[in-house]
Amino acid sequence: MEHMSPRLKTFLSEPFGEKDVAWVDGISYELAINLVTKGFDKAYILLGQFLLMHKNEAEFQKWLICCCGATEHEARQSSTCLKKWCSYFL
Repeated sequence: MEHMSPRLKTFLSEPFGEKDVAWVDGISYELAINLVTKGFDKAYILLGQFLLMHKNEAEFQKWLICCCGATEHEARQSSTCLKKWCSYFL
């Protein structure tokens, strides 16, 4: 299996449930606050946005950067996390 951060491994090993958006790999404390103020308080809501964008990582990353204040690194890491979750569970 490819190298995964401990945070990503944990995220992929447990059910989504009602986890806060901060559980998504790549989401920093500051970005989580920005997302919560925009109504994205749960990980499944952020996943919904990713799915609405047809799992297009570039589009999702651009949205995170432009609309939510993510850095390029955060956007890339979180889109990879959600993409991997989709490939494992959908």
